[in-house]
Amino acid sequence: MSVRPIRVFGDPVLRAVSAPIEHIDDGVRALIRDLLDTVELPGRAGVAAPQIGVGLRAFSYNIDGDIGYVINPTLVEVSGEPETVGEGCLSVPGLWHDAIRHPHAKVVGIDLDGQEIVLEGDGLLAQALQHETDHLDGRLYLERLSPEDRRIAMRQIRESDWF
Repeated sequence: MSVRPIRVFGDPVLRAVSAPIEHIDDGVRALIRDLLDTVELPGRAGVAAPQIGVGLRAFSYNIDGDIGYVINPTLVEVSGEPETVGEGCLSVPGLWHDAIRHPHAKVVGIDLDGQEIVLEGDGLLAQALQHETDHLDGRLYLERLSPEDRRIAMRQIRESDWF
């Protein structure tokens, strides 16, 4: 379908909890195609539906060339001691801060045929799974920063040319 523009910090859709997808129809299929097209651009590890203005529970991912999607994902497991990892977000352009994430994560959801999808991994995949499910719960990575880093990030946002 098409690469969709990314909504940025301040857009209310990014702070709302996304609704579950009840039925797979042509609209959902188009949403998934758009998510996949949008995540394929260089430098993108994931795109959640709210980031393209749609308040539904779905995201796409692009980890080391492995591109896919999950509908109605649930973060069912995180493990390992939480650690700080460098993180950015398409919806908060130009910022990069250390967020607190678990080194391992597991998400369960469905595909367009209603079949179960299980995504599980470490490193960047674990980080992306946590980051994208946060988006579906109306959370931005800024909430995962230390208080001092959050103050710095908010100042950077206020001073940015896109805010």
